Amino acid sequence: MTPTTPTPKVAGLLLAAGGGRRLGGRPKALLEHHGRPLVEHAVRVLRDGGCGPVHVVLGAAAERVRARADLAGCSVTVNPGWAEGMGSSLRAGLGALAATGADAALVLLVDQPGIGPDAVARVRSAYRSRSGIAAAAYGGERGHPVLFGADLWAEIAAGAVGDQGARAYLRAHRDAITLVECSDVAQAYDIDTVEDLKHLG
Repeated sequence: MTPTTPTPKVAGLLLAAGGGRRLGGRPKALLEHHGRPLVEHAVRVLRDGGCGPVHVVLGAAAERVRARADLAGCSVTVNPGWAEGMGSSLRAGLGALAATGADAALVLLVDQPGIGPDAVARVRSAYRSRSGIAAAAYGGERGHPVLFGADLWAEIAAGAVGDQGARAYLRAHRDAITLVECSDVAQAYDIDTVEDLKHLG
């Protein structure tokens, strides 16, 4: 019998805690996309892209999001410090994943509905080891989603402050990142302002 390499366990980590300050205080997770909350769409993208388990970090209006959105099968972490910025949500999410035995976390942002399962699957398939990093690229420029091997989580979390998330870590380890071109299957726009709402279905 030929030994087979076990399939890596790549968890989906959805950061969905933002309060939508530039959207007049409308939490991004609750924005409607094709008749359902944006957070539901993003969870489906992670699942359809091959990630599991799926963890969701909520913050602004967390109870309203839970009441409105179907998050069945997801693990939900509520970040009480969500107003500090994305860094605190990334720390909360990686902390919640630490006990799952996942080999990597694929991080997706709730406000990027132009990124679908094809991009997630491509980045997921770039997993090589628990100390690896992969990221989607758009015209050669790094974007989301980003995959972090589990051996890096503690160091990434330690540097995740303010609204930077893992940006400083990724800059410092630029040469270690496997870039996966996704511009043919995804669009990496953000829903940040009222003008951006035109992207929602």
